[in-house]
Amino acid sequence: MLADILRAVILGVIEGVTEFLPVSSTGHLLLAERFFDLGEGSFWKSFAVLIQLGAILAILALYFTKLSKIALGMFSDPAARRFVIGVLVAFLPAAVIGATAGSYIKAYLFNPWVVCFTLILGGGILLWVDQLKLQPVHHEATEFPLRTYLAIGFVQCIAMIPGVSRSGATIVGAMLLGADRRAAAEFSFFLAIPTMLGAFVYDLYKSHGEMTMDHGLVVAVGFVVSFITAIIVVKTFLTYVTRHGFTLFAWWRVLVGTLGLIALAFGR
Repeated sequence: MLADILRAVILGVIEGVTEFLPVSSTGHLLLAERFFDLGEGSFWKSFAVLIQLGAILAILALYFTKLSKIALGMFSDPAARRFVIGVLVAFLPAAVIGATAGSYIKAYLFNPWVVCFTLILGGGILLWVDQLKLQPVHHEATEFPLRTYLAIGFVQCIAMIPGVSRSGATIVGAMLLGADRRAAAEFSFFLAIPTMLGAFVYDLYKSHGEMTMDHGLVVAVGFVVSFITAIIVVKTFLTYVTRHGFTLFAWWRVLVGTLGLIALAFGR
């Protein structure tokens, strides 16, 4: 039991650190499972999804004032209502594609080779985006045009391939569509709420029969750790990326992907 709790802490830290950075939390968790035996078995695969709730609640806690104003004004304030519709529009493509092709994606793409290649490719894209002389026209995540929200939603679907990074795809997509770095990152956080909550509910429904009291405790530990870690990371990330861009995260992706490919080539 103690070993399982320690494993939950480690995976909770990985989830909390990587979920909102453009480095792919799913990719890092899959590699941790492969190379460090941290996630083998059906329960641990579900665990990786279930502890995302901690990261979701971190966003709700950090943006409680803004999100509560939007929720309370949804039926009286046209701007708040428009933003809620924008988030739902952005969420819709992932919901449809996830429901229709999710099992295929997990069966054929959830393997460490795919993760390593996409980590490296995504790192190259982040380096490329950092070199572009973009001229942002959107500086507030709640005020994008509806067509921009929809386009970001389609870009998010690419992140169903493990190693791509949901946050990375949505941030880059938003920036190429005219958002500044901070607004792009914040909308990525907001879009994570329905996206990750949907995945959480679906996986909880599928795996609830496997849950025991011991499993519940392990999930609770992972949940708390991911919540605390995500709060620290999100607050730090916004300030860092606004000032310094994505170079650090790009090279981290390249490093992890390259080391993973070397290990796989040697039969690990």
